[in-house]
Amino acid sequence: MKFFICVILIFMLAVFPVGATQIASEYQNAEIFEPLPELIETAAPIGQVLELNAKSVILLEANSKQILYESNSDERLKPASITKIMSLLLVCEAIENGSLTLETQITASPYACSMGGSQIWLEPDEIMTVDELLKACFIASANDATVALAEAVAGSEEAFVSLMNERAKQLGLNGTNFVNTTGLDAEGHLTNAHDVAIMSAELISHELVKKYSTVWMDSLRQGESELVNTNKLVRFYEGCTGLKTGTTSGAGYCVSATAERDGLSLVAVVMCADSSNNRFDDARKLLNYGFANYKYTTVDCSDIGEIKVPVLSGTAGSVLVVPDGNLNILLKKSNMGAITKSVSVPENVTAPIAAGDTVGCVYVNVGQEQVGVIELKAEHSVEKLTLKFIFKTLLRALFTL
Repeated sequence: MKFFICVILIFMLAVFPVGATQIASEYQNAEIFEPLPELIETAAPIGQVLELNAKSVILLEANSKQILYESNSDERLKPASITKIMSLLLVCEAIENGSLTLETQITASPYACSMGGSQIWLEPDEIMTVDELLKACFIASANDATVALAEAVAGSEEAFVSLMNERAKQLGLNGTNFVNTTGLDAEGHLTNAHDVAIMSAELISHELVKKYSTVWMDSLRQGESELVNTNKLVRFYEGCTGLKTGTTSGAGYCVSATAERDGLSLVAVVMCADSSNNRFDDARKLLNYGFANYKYTTVDCSDIGEIKVPVLSGTAGSVLVVPDGNLNILLKKSNMGAITKSVSVPENVTAPIAAGDTVGCVYVNVGQEQVGVIELKAEHSVEKLTLKFIFKTLLRALFTL
């Protein structure tokens, strides 16, 4: 044990320059470097109830928004710093629409500097770029940096909170009401695991996010302030892509954990666990459950053969229809061999037909359940039959006799 402590101390001295300030939010530095306890049990099969510590959990597939597992996921709870998922979503959208750039310089207001809690100790009038403040928010869960970004987007935290609630409504998050940007406990500041999962999936759809959410350690102020990620899964869970932790006395220990393996992107939200390690254990159990039991597969129609649909009143007697690409579907691994396809086209169509018009479809089923549709498109145009066309055709036939 003494040897292990010595190794950790030597490592920390090597990583953190003498005189540098370590900014490790939400729990002690020693715990950040401590590996997560090994999970004894294997991933549970579909249908088995998971043994979890948290009050509310959900596992979501990020692209389809399909719920893979949930327990008490609609209960409204205090979210702590996973609130910042919505705050960061609005900042990323502001960057995409050109309102901000990563190089935009932001001057810290006295109000932003007064936040307390997890912070990077911004000083009034201190200037940082959006890039630096995003590092502070994603990695160190910094409240002061979050408010500084909110003020840059909307002019004030109050105005930014209005945007947060408006965006929540747009996403259909009916269990969510924000009172602040940071997640500090406040009356009426509530959400639920389901809503957090949806906003998390929306946030990770922005490629910029992984630049920050996957980083374990970084620094600010030319190396004077070292940042250590509050999300231990970034270091200790294979495929982890983020996303956000949260801890307050009212919320308990929370995490929205995202991970990717073999094209499968999952979001595991854990709310109101009773310890830091237990929230990460719950998140790992949920993610393991998803990766063990589900897989994305690509369905193509290369085996359906050539399909021609008769055309009425057209310059051609039929039109060739072809599949409009492939279909990516999320399946239970146990259903991988149960995929069937059925072609549906009309008996005929009436001209004119434009290239690219939908003329039929291929229904994709797993057992009796329809899981997707691939449209069949006209490969070429067929014009409407006219007297002029008939006359020209007759003349051409006469001259070729």
